[in-house]
Order: sequence, then structure tokens, then C-alpha cells
Amino acid sequence: MENEKMTFKIMDDEGKELECEALFTFESDETGKSYIVYTDNTLDEEGNTKVYAAIYTPEKNEGILQPIESEKEWKIIETIFNEIQEEAKLKSEENEQ
Repeated sequence: MENEKMTFKIMDDEGKELECEALFTFESDETGKSYIVYTDNTLDEEGNTKVYAAIYTPEKNEGILQPIESEKEWKIIETIFNEIQEEAKLKSEENEQ
């Protein structure tokens, strides 16, 4: 079974609508908040896909993403992101064998 992509639209700072793809969501027991990590599938200067993160409220379907403002929250997100990347890399290597 293929994974279905979850897409949503956001407005950038200039009022332009951008289509984004959710990479994953998670809830942190440490902060009690839910986070979404997503991309607009654009590339940075080095050719890497740009990835963003925000706080969201899954119970409310109002589509409002809140900015992450603390270094502690960024560290939590970075840790989870790195773990997921490592798991994906290991799965890819297993599938190649």
C-alpha cells in the first residue's frame, strides 16, 4: 500500500498561496504541544529540500500554524527529524540488499 501524501495550502508573507506537503506530525510529551514538519518542495542554494516546522492544534480544523519560538522546541523537533531520517535511511539500505 502506498503512503498517501497530505497536502495543505498556506499563505506566505507576501499573501501568495503555497501548496505544502506534511512530512510528519508528532506530539511532544515534554511540551504538551503538537508539531507539524512540512515542505513546500523548494530547494535551497545547496540543492536541499527546504523543510519547515510549526505548532498546530489537531483538534481544531482551523488551519492555523503557530511559530516555534523556543530553542528547546527546535531541539526536540530536530531530534525527531534526525531519528526519522535515520530510520528511512536504514530501511532504504535494507531494501537495496
